[in-house]
Amino acid sequence: MLKVIISCFLLFISTHVFAGGFQLNEHGARAMAQGGAFAARAYDASAIYFNPAGLGFQKQNSVYVGTTLISPTSIFYGPTNLNLGTKNEMVDQLFTPINLYASYRINDDINVGIGVNNPFGLGTEWEDGWSGKFITQKVDLMSFFFSPTVAYKVTDQLSVGAGFNYVTGDVTIQRYVSDPFDPHGKINLDLSGTGAGFSFGLLYKITEEFSAGASYRSSIKIDADGTAEFTPNRSIYPGGDAAASLELPATAFVGLAYKVMENLEIEADYQYVGWSSYKELKIEFKKDASSTVSPKNYEDTYIFRLGGEYTMDALQIRFGYLFDNNPVTDTYTEPLLPDADRHGYNIGFGYKVSDNIVLDVAYLFLQFSDRTVTGTAIDFDGVYQSRANLLGINFGYSF
Repeated sequence: MLKVIISCFLLFISTHVFAGGFQLNEHGARAMAQGGAFAARAYDASAIYFNPAGLGFQKQNSVYVGTTLISPTSIFYGPTNLNLGTKNEMVDQLFTPINLYASYRINDDINVGIGVNNPFGLGTEWEDGWSGKFITQKVDLMSFFFSPTVAYKVTDQLSVGAGFNYVTGDVTIQRYVSDPFDPHGKINLDLSGTGAGFSFGLLYKITEEFSAGASYRSSIKIDADGTAEFTPNRSIYPGGDAAASLELPATAFVGLAYKVMENLEIEADYQYVGWSSYKELKIEFKKDASSTVSPKNYEDTYIFRLGGEYTMDALQIRFGYLFDNNPVTDTYTEPLLPDADRHGYNIGFGYKVSDNIVLDVAYLFLQFSDRTVTGTAIDFDGVYQSRANLLGINFGYSF
């Protein structure tokens, strides 16, 4: 019985590591400062992520590299179903996902490029010994997407693009073990895996002032292997080799951009995220050939994005807003992923240092709606309050 209980807890703590709260959409400071509304313009090499067709209209070779500093905070009050309103604070952490893009112009009509970024990442850590220590103590996730891309300018108004995405990922999960013989026992689960997918897009200049763009990134199945280690190590635990697989969601952008005046452009995007692909997660324990399956039934969701850019000679002022509708139902909301609907407020600037070098800076304040959950699958109800501060910095070089 103890082995079954531990296996079930292992499954619970592993199910959210790639969920909506760990999806990153800040992959270039110019786009980030405009609320991520960039699919209908995709002016720089970050087009590899937002809309690969954007490369087709770019007239120079370029390198665009940067990072986003992410500082999330979260507070949990509860568990209320146990008549407790204890305040628990998440440990302060700083995450630094990268983005690196390079593009090369083969001829007037064909551009190629490659991108490296972290579309899924972050983590959570709660104070040691907190009330949810048997659910989660610490999670760290890192993924790398390698995306070779090609774009073809069909006409002066239309460009198409496509890419291949190779993915590597690592996750570490730590928590206390609910063992009546050892209340201080812990488990450490390390998994790593790979997967592959594709992307494509199109960008059409309806007029000189009005453009439309659309892009799609396929779902990606991740097959992961690793180990489960217990401290202390007891024979009744299903420690040793473990394996799991899950399917990351497909995503799509549709955007419209309009040049209001000579120096001002605005864009509105709708981003679809197909989280309904995440129906369940199966974990296999090699030691005793056992496995557990947990239904998740996430919901498809969306992000609405609005942004603009005002140019003043070498300086560009940028602004934006986003609304991110979370995919996690109340039943499966957990402290490992304290997710909720989010409002994002963006500002930033771009400065042309020279004819070949540009500096882009963006700031995003992400406000999560307060979330009260009851009837959770793990019997851990309560109130979550979260927010995050993000600072993006990119340097671009064209030649």
